[in-house]
Amino acid sequence: MDWLWAILVGFLAGIIAKLITPGGPNPRGFILTTVLGIVGALLATWLGQAINLYQPGETANFLGQIIGAIIILLVWRQVVRPR
Repeated sequence: MDWLWAILVGFLAGIIAKLITPGGPNPRGFILTTVLGIVGALLATWLGQAINLYQPGETANFLGQIIGAIIILLVWRQVVRPR
């Protein structure tokens, strides 16, 4: 059940990140949005543990996951330029 929850939360974080950041709605699609949110959540958890914001075993909260997804989205837009 944890993987289903990660997909759902990742999808929501990805959607919110795409709505907050300026620019077009790229990347598009359910799978890319979900991956964006999940990778953002992992990034936020890793960064939070690196600066001692979260203890080992803790995950980032929803706001942290959205911020991580925004970072991943901005990097994505810089690396993969839509034509």
